[in-house]
Amino acid sequence: MNPETIEKPKTYTLGRFIMEQERNYPAATGEFSSLLLDFTLAAKIITREVSKAGLVNILGVTGSENVHGEKVQKLDVFAHETIYKALDHTGQLCVMTSEEEEMILHIPSRYPCGKYVLNYDPLDGSSNIDSNGSIGSIFSIHRRVTPEGRGSEPDVLQPGNRQVAAGYILWGSSVMLVFSTGQGVHGFTYDSSVGEFLLSHENIRTPERGAIYSTNEGNYNRWTPGLRRYIDHLKSEDPANGRPYTARYIGSLCADVHRNLLYGGIYLYPGDTRNPNGKLRLLYEANPLSMIVEQAGGAASDGHTRILDLQPTSLHQRVPLIVGSRLDVEEAVRFIQEN
Repeated sequence: MNPETIEKPKTYTLGRFIMEQERNYPAATGEFSSLLLDFTLAAKIITREVSKAGLVNILGVTGSENVHGEKVQKLDVFAHETIYKALDHTGQLCVMTSEEEEMILHIPSRYPCGKYVLNYDPLDGSSNIDSNGSIGSIFSIHRRVTPEGRGSEPDVLQPGNRQVAAGYILWGSSVMLVFSTGQGVHGFTYDSSVGEFLLSHENIRTPERGAIYSTNEGNYNRWTPGLRRYIDHLKSEDPANGRPYTARYIGSLCADVHRNLLYGGIYLYPGDTRNPNGKLRLLYEANPLSMIVEQAGGAASDGHTRILDLQPTSLHQRVPLIVGSRLDVEEAVRFIQEN
């Protein structure tokens, strides 16, 4: 029997998966593997607090606003600080950036610098926190481009096609970590009884076409004519071609993209007359999720350009995002470009 076809045991942990993947690269130093495992420590700590939300003083707003003018939730701050402190001292990173901070996050001078860069959205879907809705954390890892020093903006402002890993943690009916290192997409579900992420979704592949569309139709009147025609097209009756599509919109980017990743479909957060560049951040949201979806066989575009080919120009750059099943994204882009 081919060993690759043997069913993975129920004790197949994230740590074991990373270790076995590392063996495929004889020259590997273990730094990248350690970085991924350190990130999972932060995920477990955040999971502990999320599970107590409503029982301890972790819900509600702090009274301040972040760099985007959004009200900061207490859990936002906790997640941001937890991820930073779990990774600042390890020696694997030279610099970090967070959606919650205006400037880059340097590694404290008392700790060594490494060869990797972390961009992260500590808590996606903050508006769902107080209603017990789905939330997530998103991360993106690059190799540094500067030859030495403590890391700087050129290390951070790299296109998504240079990511060496990307992923997200989703807190929903269960806690899942989904990530890719450029060799497919794999999902791990957290088992609190043993304190481990266990392999539950190996080699995720998204359908070429789905039957779900996810977007905030409250913005419909501010969209371009081509985009409005596309949504009307999805809602039109054509059973022979799988229409109408079903509308599903949670309002948490991680949760909406994750559902469509598994079932097939398309997520759209386009630009409009009020926000021409949309709302989502390229470094912290669009790039990592686009890598995940592409690695699973899907596609991601801003309506004109592949997301992963965009060159970032600022830390908090916003982009329109159309992501999901490949044929759905291609069709949406055709409608948008008809304007």
